[in-house]
Amino acid sequence: MASYSPWLPTARDNQLHMAKTWCDVLARHASEWNIPEVEATDIESLIVTATEILEMAKTSDRTTAITARCRSAFDALVVRMRATKERYFLSPPLKDADYPLLLLKPRDAAGTPIPPPTARVEAEIIFPGVHVVELSEIQPIGGPSPDPRADWGVRIFFGFTGAPNSRYGFRLQEAPEMGSYLPYSEFTRRKKHRFDWDGESGNTVYLCLRYENENGESGPFGPILHAVIP
Repeated sequence: MASYSPWLPTARDNQLHMAKTWCDVLARHASEWNIPEVEATDIESLIVTATEILEMAKTSDRTTAITARCRSAFDALVVRMRATKERYFLSPPLKDADYPLLLLKPRDAAGTPIPPPTARVEAEIIFPGVHVVELSEIQPIGGPSPDPRADWGVRIFFGFTGAPNSRYGFRLQEAPEMGSYLPYSEFTRRKKHRFDWDGESGNTVYLCLRYENENGESGPFGPILHAVIP
């Protein structure tokens, strides 16, 4: 799964809007900026795929397979956008005035380092459906880190009781004392995150969250959460 960056919108519709904007801008400025035409062409192809699967994911016929395909399509788009940005948008001939055209902020000339997170994270657990667990209201406990860039995203650690299977082979024998005891994790930059754990109904899941900055530096773990999977 692709990791996400502070400059990238979290909503998928907004990610598509940014990608389409880049293609429109590159159609006018690629030659001026010495950017190969293939960059926009490849992004456009990924936009078409991501748009089609997102429309399917928004329907009532959404399945686990469609959800997985949607995630993969947007991960591929994000990876390509990051590569284009790092290769062509971080140095001349682009000027500071060009960045708003791409829905980006001008470069930080001072190169201010991003500190590690200091805030702890909490969330509410809700149950939207059978074998579905959602973390909502993901937020800092007692306020964010002093530098908001430190709280770039949240890594959700989790582990289960029950019998091992091919997807999750390691199982907890007792309640974990700290987040580092949980064997699996997923990353999100959203205020809510949904898990579809088909086949795990009746098992207890333990979860613990912590912030990460863009460099992968971690903050302290939040409280241990747990729930019986419906």
